[in-house]
Amino acid sequence: MYTTDDTITAISTPYGQSGIGIVRLSGPLALTIADAIFKPSGTKTLKDLATFKIAYGHIIDKHTERFVDEVIVSVMKAPKSYTCQDVVEINCHSGFFVLKQVLELTIKHGARLAKPGEFTFRAYINGRIDLVQAEAVMDLIRAATEKGYNAAINQLDGNLSNKINALSHSLTMLLAHIEAYIDFPDDETGTFNPEDFKGTIYTIIEDMETLSNSFHYGRLCRDGIGLAICGKPNVGKSSLMNALLQKDRAIVTPIAGTTRDTLEEPLNIGGFAVKLIDTAGIRNSSSDIIEKEGITRTLKAIEEADIVLCLLDCSQPLTEEDSIIFETVANKNPLFVLNKSDLKQVTSLKQKNTVKISAKNGTGIDELKQEIIKMVAQNPTNQKDTMLITNIRHKAVIDNTLAAIKRALTLLTNNSPIEFLALEIRTALDSLGEITGVVTTEDLLTRIFNDFCIGK
Repeated sequence: MYTTDDTITAISTPYGQSGIGIVRLSGPLALTIADAIFKPSGTKTLKDLATFKIAYGHIIDKHTERFVDEVIVSVMKAPKSYTCQDVVEINCHSGFFVLKQVLELTIKHGARLAKPGEFTFRAYINGRIDLVQAEAVMDLIRAATEKGYNAAINQLDGNLSNKINALSHSLTMLLAHIEAYIDFPDDETGTFNPEDFKGTIYTIIEDMETLSNSFHYGRLCRDGIGLAICGKPNVGKSSLMNALLQKDRAIVTPIAGTTRDTLEEPLNIGGFAVKLIDTAGIRNSSSDIIEKEGITRTLKAIEEADIVLCLLDCSQPLTEEDSIIFETVANKNPLFVLNKSDLKQVTSLKQKNTVKISAKNGTGIDELKQEIIKMVAQNPTNQKDTMLITNIRHKAVIDNTLAAIKRALTLLTNNSPIEFLALEIRTALDSLGEITGVVTTEDLLTRIFNDFCIGK
């Protein structure tokens, strides 16, 4: 996959105009290469500096004596660095051409262009972080809201890894006791009693189920909420989208069927990232082929959404089209929104999740946001945000582990041969090791680290 004994380099900041851009090196020749292109303002070379020190100077192409950039260079010596190798970060001006020039000089003097995620891979392979923490690095980079940030930073801090390691330790001790009965005669270990092991297994199952059940809430923290606005034509869906966004994003007219396609916009509600989707109005009578296609896309958006805002015009009686929409969203745990509350109200609902608003004048919008958060912020495991499963890979491994442990419990209850019991416990232990990377494959590592940006 990756080699770790050479020196890699990459631009670690996004291209664009900003104050600073960083070219990073990691490996045994990081300091040598940096010294070859850096002219310090003082007499000390970078190799002479203590770790975690910085030096001011200039990047020079010493073959031509060409001045490239005025820089500050950070030195982090092995093993106390991000990768556990010598690391040098050249803080340049951020222009694309400047960074490219510095990068090319590092390559010219012996560095290799890093592959995606290769710096973090070296941190993982050298034991500084485990696989959960490595994946959390990318989640932290991508986090756009408080919930996503908290989920990532808690995993990077090792909270989930500590829990997984504790469960692995419990399984290891359990397996050791079971294998002792297999390897040694009864007169040395005593008679095998299934009741001695059931309590431990029940505790492990409870902890694993708690982790598994946290995934739905954890996924919303990490990936955000898909929020679709649906309803019949002309109930104010586009007006509601504009009111939530606090800007005129969707076209609003009195003409039914104005919205022909789904319209998506990002939004932050209560610390959650939200993908807000305005949809075409649902009705059966349309003969317009474009509107029909818009309705098809509306149904797809409803199916994929985490929450559906079912918008109704409370100034008009309910219609057959409203009934069709009720049936469409019945299995989506909808939030019913009664719009046009500033007009004379004709319709009311007895449904539990119902909010009255006026998208036109903005009343009720804050209450609507609170109801949205109430629907998603209920963590069914009652766990703190520090102990959440946010990654589908982790969820799959947890469920596989849980299945093996439950099979072990069944074997134990049925007084099956303890060799079969030991096999299931071993299967559970190996499966759980896939989360932190104790047990892994090259294909898994490639899939994880290829998802990273090149400079991280």
